[in-house]
Amino acid sequence: MKLHPPQTLATIASLIQCEYDGDPNFPVTGINEIHKVVSGDLVFVDHPKYYEKALQSAATIVLINQKVECPAGKALIFSEDPCRDFNALTRHFSPWSMPKENRGDNLIIGDNTLIHPSVVIGNNVTIGDNCILHPGVVLYNDITIGNDCIIHANAVIGSDAFYYKTRPEGREKMHTCGYVILGNRVEIGASCTIDRGVTGDTRIGDGTKMDNHVHVGHDTVIGNNCLFAAQVGIAGCVVIEDNVILWGQVGVPSDILIGKGAVVLGQSGLTKDLEGGKTYFGSPAEEARHKFRELAMIRKLPEIIEKLSV
Repeated sequence: MKLHPPQTLATIASLIQCEYDGDPNFPVTGINEIHKVVSGDLVFVDHPKYYEKALQSAATIVLINQKVECPAGKALIFSEDPCRDFNALTRHFSPWSMPKENRGDNLIIGDNTLIHPSVVIGNNVTIGDNCILHPGVVLYNDITIGNDCIIHANAVIGSDAFYYKTRPEGREKMHTCGYVILGNRVEIGASCTIDRGVTGDTRIGDGTKMDNHVHVGHDTVIGNNCLFAAQVGIAGCVVIEDNVILWGQVGVPSDILIGKGAVVLGQSGLTKDLEGGKTYFGSPAEEARHKFRELAMIRKLPEIIEKLSV
């Protein structure tokens, strides 16, 4: 999330009533979680296991619950509860707003776009030319849709990130203030669900097609001309490169990279990054030819055991 206008370190620290280490005029140009940070961003960290990752990340302002030495060229803000204060900052700079009717404010619709009367559209939504939105589609706030897109019945785009902080009293919801950005010629099947980014963007590239009942988690970036069959489930912060095919019921956990041109066969479950240009199968997913060989050997086990027992 970019801050318009940029803020200063002293201003940010005063909003959450925290001490800081750095020049009071040190610029803060954005607020992002660790997967999306760039120079000028503020990130939070609240566990010693991840201190070094946050301090050495591209972020130049770190909201942290331990007084540590400030890395060169960066600034620190010291908080008793960084997650709570990060949420407070994102809510302050990007408060959620409920559309008053079924067409929100700041809505831009391109030429020759057809929208069924039952479609609900939130605030700050842009829809390109020659698009079709079928009955029951819901677009939350902060959505951009390119040209020549088709969104089928009851798809929901822009729902909140499934992202929580575990507390003794329960789970605290992370405030969602990112965008969903669809490229040109994207087709979204019936009853698909696509979550907004926490502070960054969920992106779907040009020409990508999704069958019915596909889920895409927060901050996931999908390349061009991908093909996802029904009931594919993709967690948050996944990167899927161009021309990837995921067949029915494939499951993809968070922080996975799927390389260009990879094909994952139906009902496979990923556990690690996949190299591009290969076909995968199984759970955990491996190269399909190796997995099929393994399954063939497993089928022979009863015969082998019977021979050994004689």
